[in-house]
Amino acid sequence: MHKFILHSHFQPSGDQPEAIQKLLSGLENHKRFQTLMGVTGSGKTFTMANVIAEINKPALILAHNKTLAAQLYSEFKNFFPENAVHYFVSYYDYYQPEAYIPASDIYIEKDASVNENIEKLRLAATKALLERNDVIIIASVSCIYGLGKRENYENAIIKFKAGQKIDMHEFLTSLVENYYTRNEFSLEAGNFRVRGDTVDIFPAYDDQIIRIIFFDDEIESISIHEPITMKLIKRTEQTSIYPAKHYVTENDAIEKAAPLIKNELEKIESDFKSKGKLIEAQRIRTRTLYDLEMMKETGYCSGIENYSLWLDGREHGQAPGTLLDFFPEDFLMFIDESHITLPQVRGMYNGDRERKKTLVENGFRLPSCLDNRPLNWNEFENFMHEVIFVSATPGDYELSLGNITEQIIRPTGIPDPVVEILPAVNQVDDLIARLRDIDEKKERALILTLTKKSSEDLADYLKSLKFKSKYIHSELNTFERAELIRDLRSGRINILTGINLLREGMDLPEVTLVAILDADREGYLRSYRSLVQIMGRAARNINSKVILYADNITGSIENAVNETKRRRAIQIDFNERNNITPRSIEKEVYNLLPPELEKAFKKNGADKNNKHMPLKMSIHELEHLMWESVEKLDFERAAILRDKIAEIKKPDQKK
Repeated sequence: MHKFILHSHFQPSGDQPEAIQKLLSGLENHKRFQTLMGVTGSGKTFTMANVIAEINKPALILAHNKTLAAQLYSEFKNFFPENAVHYFVSYYDYYQPEAYIPASDIYIEKDASVNENIEKLRLAATKALLERNDVIIIASVSCIYGLGKRENYENAIIKFKAGQKIDMHEFLTSLVENYYTRNEFSLEAGNFRVRGDTVDIFPAYDDQIIRIIFFDDEIESISIHEPITMKLIKRTEQTSIYPAKHYVTENDAIEKAAPLIKNELEKIESDFKSKGKLIEAQRIRTRTLYDLEMMKETGYCSGIENYSLWLDGREHGQAPGTLLDFFPEDFLMFIDESHITLPQVRGMYNGDRERKKTLVENGFRLPSCLDNRPLNWNEFENFMHEVIFVSATPGDYELSLGNITEQIIRPTGIPDPVVEILPAVNQVDDLIARLRDIDEKKERALILTLTKKSSEDLADYLKSLKFKSKYIHSELNTFERAELIRDLRSGRINILTGINLLREGMDLPEVTLVAILDADREGYLRSYRSLVQIMGRAARNINSKVILYADNITGSIENAVNETKRRRAIQIDFNERNNITPRSIEKEVYNLLPPELEKAFKKNGADKNNKHMPLKMSIHELEHLMWESVEKLDFERAAILRDKIAEIKKPDQKK
């Protein structure tokens, strides 16, 4: 059995040793839920790594967004270079779900753009879970969405060895059934080619070619090669080919599902007719029969996942297969930034269901489409066998479960920042004077506004004053946000403006000023937990401070400031007792994203940015607006933007 081997240039320090031992003791005593309440900069990630190394179980680390997941992925890859650390997030660069808006009678087809690099990483993650024990998966909440039955996926794995008797044609057929494509000209991930008695396969989840040489009806040899030069890496006696897609159905699944789908169609069609909804009845009949014909002829149809209930052989209400099914029952789950991640997990099911109910009620989908869904909260809880919640500000749910482990001491000796409260009147003028000082010292600043528009306007205004300023918010994709964070750390820019995206999980040791505008506007963005998280951005540099611009001292401000003072006092006392001189964190500036995604972004980003420059708004910008509309469930606006993008692309397509 593989063991986790932790690589680090430093040992646990401060109160990390106590936190690690307390968490390990809780696991040994079979405590189902524990919470690591660690301040920003106290080394929570290192504590997690030590717990994983000691407990030696497969681990899932759940993050609330792709950016944080990417950062954790990079850190754990460094901690465990000899073990299997994998990245599992949504493979959509763009995803607009199927929707219907009854008020305006607009139907919007599903539209999506899949990132092949991310899909490759997802396939590698599940492969690792089936092959070994020393696996760490860094995942976003997309891991609770339907992935297909693990049983079907495992049954489709092609295992073979040298000397095995197997018909070559039969072997090639099994590759096609596992969604591999024959391509004699370009051997890319998910393809295979045949040259005489030699079959070269480029697995969808790997960076190496598998070469199989046949002699009549026997496998003569198996070897592994580099993909470009085809240089031999090693010879092997046996290996396996995993499916090129996660959603695998049994060979006769469509044949078995067809009568069940027809039976459901008859019931819903009859129900529509009894209510006088003849249009809806005709609509559902036409669509379903068309889909059935497509599945029968090609094995696939657009939106086939909506029939997954019947194709998987599940019962109504039964949980779909997800990434969590690939873990053994005895695995360790960390939920990072739990105060944000857990509400996301709870909200996924209801949001998905409401959209699909509208489709069902208007005859666009059969009721069984509701079973193509993410896990609900109760189903997710069934996978929570040994869970450690990690947050500087745990939510009420985590706190109610008890078993709290505090990690207040930073190994660097840096106390929580000094917090200064200033009037909100003329806040921008006061801020600019402070930013000039930041600029002269080549330091960094984060500025928090209340809206995306104000963050953009402020960034543009600062840029007009010759500051190196940019804004960051949810309209920017994962790659752009990661690049902005790297640019801030490297000094290409020194001021970032934004709203809540600047809070959780970003490690920015160069930041010396965090300024919160309109801090007295009570609400989610200025709640106690939000303020504490924001202040934490200034807790990695000895010269940092936080400024709250507020005309009134709200309850959230008072509680956040008091908690910061409490933590600051504990750190200062520890420093004095242990003769510690605080020092700023020094951390290498590295890419937040896996190298494969970084390369893909640079290539695709350059193509997008160079096209349609004369237009008032580029395709890239239009896509941002379309994504935002989808997030807000404004599908009508998203459809208009989608059509506009398609119109702009037409000239290129003609070429």
